[in-house]
Parts: sequence; C-alpha cells; structure tokens
Amino acid sequence: MRERTADVTRREALAGLGGVSALALLPACAATQAAPPPGTAASPLGSLDPDAALDRVAYRMLAHEPGRSAYAATLRELVGEVRAYPKTGLTSDQQIGFEVVETAFTSALEGMAQPYGDVAVGSWRNAPYVVIQNVGGYIDLPRFFGSGQPLKVAEDIGPYMDRLAEVPAILDGEADRVRKARGDGLVPPAFLLDKAIAQMGASIAAARESYAGPLTASGIAGADKAAAQAERIAASGIVPALERQMAELKLQRAAAKDAAGMWAQPGGEEYYDWAIRASTTTRLTPDEIHRQGLEELRALHGQMDPILKEIGYSQGSVGERMRALAQDPRYQFAEGDPGRAEIFAFINDRVAWIKSQMPRAFNRLVDPPLEVRRLPLAEEPGAPGAYGGAGSKDGSIPGRFWINLRTTDLHRKYDLADLAFHESIPGHVWEGEFSNRLPLIRSILAFNAFSEGWALYAEQIADELGAYDEFKVGRLGYLQSLAFRACRLVVDTGLHSKRWSREQGRQFFVEENGSKVEEVASEVDRYCSWPGQACGYKIGHSEIVRQRARAQAELGGAYDFKAFNTAVVLGGNAPLSVMANTVSRYIAGAKG
Repeated sequence: MRERTADVTRREALAGLGGVSALALLPACAATQAAPPPGTAASPLGSLDPDAALDRVAYRMLAHEPGRSAYAATLRELVGEVRAYPKTGLTSDQQIGFEVVETAFTSALEGMAQPYGDVAVGSWRNAPYVVIQNVGGYIDLPRFFGSGQPLKVAEDIGPYMDRLAEVPAILDGEADRVRKARGDGLVPPAFLLDKAIAQMGASIAAARESYAGPLTASGIAGADKAAAQAERIAASGIVPALERQMAELKLQRAAAKDAAGMWAQPGGEEYYDWAIRASTTTRLTPDEIHRQGLEELRALHGQMDPILKEIGYSQGSVGERMRALAQDPRYQFAEGDPGRAEIFAFINDRVAWIKSQMPRAFNRLVDPPLEVRRLPLAEEPGAPGAYGGAGSKDGSIPGRFWINLRTTDLHRKYDLADLAFHESIPGHVWEGEFSNRLPLIRSILAFNAFSEGWALYAEQIADELGAYDEFKVGRLGYLQSLAFRACRLVVDTGLHSKRWSREQGRQFFVEENGSKVEEVASEVDRYCSWPGQACGYKIGHSEIVRQRARAQAELGGAYDFKAFNTAVVLGGNAPLSVMANTVSRYIAGAKG
C-alpha cells in the first residue's frame, strides 16, 4: 500500500546497480564474509558437500564481473551446475537451497534475455527503466553512504572512500544503458521523466552533503580530511556524472509520450509477461490476476461494509464511505513537524505492543534491531509512503522502517498500525532476521511474492492477536490495506495489459477503495516504473492463507497457529511452490 518491500540492505541495494561487481561495493565487513572458504574456489561444484556447494554459488554470485552479459554467463553456468548436482541424500533444507537457486537464476536469465532493463537477481526490483523517479544510483547511493556503509572507527574511512571513488563509473554505466535503450526505442512515460528530472536536480544540489556529510557527522579521527576529499570527488566526478544523466533524461523527455503501460513499449507485452512471473513466482496470466483482484476486492469490501455501518457510515459505496472517513479530523495527524513527531510516537507504541505479542504467535523468537527513520528528503517526492527491511547479515546494520513524511496527510491513525506491522514486526524486519540466519545464498536470494505476501500475512497475524479489538476503525484500516493490495492486481494489469491510463489507475483506487489522492499519485507511477512488482503482494498473501487453510483442514485438532507460523518463517524466503512444500513438511510432522 505504501511500502517498498523487504530487504533494504546494502547488499541488495548495490547488487541491483549492475555497473560494477557487487562484491567490490559491499562494505568491508560484508566483503570479508563473502571471501570463499579455502580450498573451494577451484573445486567442481559436484565435488563439494551440499552446504559448501551452496556457499560457492553465493560467493560467485556476489563476485560477479561487471556487465550484464558477463553476469548472465555466470548465472547460466551456475544453473547448469546446480541442476547437475547429485541430489540424493540431501536434507530438506539443502533441497530447498538448490530449488531456490535454480528458480531465482532461471528467472533472472529470462529477464536478462529481454532487450532492456535492469534485473534484480533473486530480489524484487526489476525495472525496464534504468534511471527514473524511483530507480537509479542517484537515489540508491546517497542512502547507501548515509546509512549502509559503516563509519564507526577510523578503519572504516578507507573502504568508504574506495566505494565513493566508484560512484562516477556507476552513474556513467547507467547513462550508457539509458542511451542504448533510447536507441532501441524505449522511452519512459513523460510524467515519470518529469519527476525524475526534478529529483535529479535535487540530488545534484545535495551531492556535497550526501557524500561528504556522513564523514563529517561520524566524528571519527581523520573524517574531516576525508570529507574534504569526498567534496572534491562529488564536485569533480559525481556531479558531472549526474549532469550527464540529467542531459540524457531531458533528451528522452523531448521524445516522451504519456502512455503509462508496457504495452506501448517495444516488446512490452513480452517484458510484462516475464515481469509478473518474476514477481509472483507463478504462471498466472495478466487476465487471471486482474480477475483475482476484482474478486478479492469484493470479498474484502464485504467485510468492511458492516464495520462502516456500525460506526455510522451507512450511505454510499465502501470507497465513498472510506473517503469520508479519511476526512474525519479525529484520525488525522497534525500538519508539519508536530504531526511528524506524533507519527513517530504512534509507530513506536505499536511496535512495542506487537513485540510483546510475539510469544503468542511463534514458537521461535528473534529480537531484531530496528530503527524507524524518515526517508531522505530528496527521495520523498518519488517514493511510496513507507518501506522497510531487515538489517545486514553480520548484524552491523539494524533493520529499518523508512517512513515518507513529505506530508503527514499520507497517513491516518486508523491505517498506520498495519503499516508498522507490515514493515517491522512481524513483517519485513522480523522475517528478514530469520532469513539472515540461513546459509548465505538463502539470505541473498529473496522473492517478491513471499516477502510481500509474508508482510501482509504479518498484518493478519497482528489482527488475530487483537491489535484492533478495542479500535474497530483500526480494523477498517487493516482491511482497507488488504483491499488496496487487491486493487493493485487490478491496476497493475490494467496499466500494462489492458491499456489503462495513469488517471484510470488513480481513480480506481480512489473510487473503489476510498484511497487518499495524495497516496495513490506516487503509487500508480511506481507501477509504471516497476511493472508487475505490485502483483506480488496479494498473490503471495492469498497463497500463504490458502496453505494455512490446507493445514487446518488436513490436521484438524492437531493444527497449531504458532507452529504453522514458525514453520513458514523458518522455511525462509522462497518461491510460492517451495513455500507450499514447507507447509507439506509441517503437516507431515504434525501428523507424526
């Protein structure tokens, strides 16, 4: 509804950039972890024990050579070795590891066969446009240097500066891919370019602070001298590279049209077919997803209608009544900084409550470090309302819940709790903490449908634990959140397959679900730049719920709420078919 997705870690933010080796850009602590164990680097995969073989796959993925064709060659070779690996005698966890690798790499190779776009290998952000309002190094890199690259001791300055020196090459690599795509006829919609150009201007203006500021703020010995050098790198390397990107975007803008969907792009239908397969880890067609969205929306509105009537909203459609509810000052936050402080206090209260409830929902508990932070100001205009994800695997970076506060009108007191549960606990940060404890390759590879499906299921867990028992309007917010994800199925497929306009997509949310105009404006633009990504949420959630119903039906009295939740989260981030196998093992174990 308002979030990005799971996995906002330095590893994944940079692995998706594609300009240089992912290993070369990892912070020092993670790069050290990625060094392969002695004696395994040259050994054939089939000669290694299963755990070592999966670790080798992870190291080779992280250390891939710069460039799309070289990365594709590495993935193709690894898929062949994984398929040929002898599977006899593998544990179930090892079997899942090989299945996950084969699925993720095969999907990525299908994406790399498309004539344009960046492919997130085993992650969520597949984007046809390399630089746009919510994609590109001009967004990712300031956040990485500001919150991902460690600056705690003097020894951290060297790695920081080494990575900073790579930035101009990354940006120029992006510009080259953008120019090539334009030569092949791919030009983003005009309204996305307008946003990107404005945001890039802000990034250029903030470059000095973005790249030198973290050094100055660190207060560690030698940081001031390094900050002066960082200012020179920003002025002589980064800003000119951004200006070259800006010039290219302006050339594109002169040729751009307003068509929102991939259907209007060369090879767009084929690209979208792949994008929804990658996002949902299913073979569902756009028409099937569109119909499922409409059906689930009707069912959810059927649950919202009696609550609305009970609180005095009885006239008009559910969407009309939710729009009226949004105007009720009782549920609005104050404007400006007082409202922002109120929002942070609200989130912290709900996070504290849900932490106290986790023993009622899981047999195995974790205590992930968590920070709630405002999005960088330059990012807010093109960003969703919030996003979140787990911290780093080595524990040096906490999980983070990033909230967009460009205006407090993005949020309401009846819908902010479900957002907190989705992004933090038991959603993205909680699930990510379990994934970080899995073998390296399982921590690296994530699947949109599971990540986002789990986060929606986390909202459901909170409801089932009583989050809204004393606040019925809050349950409306939770149900509207699920209905919003059903709308996403309709709107994403509408834009990219049924030739809807941008305005049609916005109006569907507002009229059908009562969504806030301010919120859906950037939401719909996000679907235009990330085709298919929005379909993963509800498809994943519905499948987890379907598998839970299967477990309840097959186990009867032996079914256990805590055991089911624990089995799914311990099974790890995986394609939905692999998640179903995890549930099958839980059922078999419960039957004895």
